[in-house]
Amino acid sequence: MPSLKELKGRINSVKSTQKITKAKQMVAAAKLRRAQAAAEAGRPYALRLSAVMASLASKVSGSAAPRLLAGC
Repeated sequence: MPSLKELKGRINSVKSTQKITKAKQMVAAAKLRRAQAAAEAGRPYALRLSAVMASLASKVSGSAAPRLLAGC
C-alpha cells in the first residue's frame, strides 16, 4: 500500500494534469472561435465571387469560351 506522502504526491500530480488539460481546452476553444470568425468574415467575399463567376459563365458561349467558365 502506498504511503500517505506518495498518495498526496499523486493527488497533486493529477490536479496539475487537470489544470494543464483545462488550459489546453481553453486555448483550443479560443482558436476554434477565431477560425469560425475568420470563416464568417470571408462569407460575403465568397458569395460575391460566386455571383461574379455565375455572371461571367452566363455570358460566355461558343467553342472559344474557356472551359472553366463554360461549365464543361
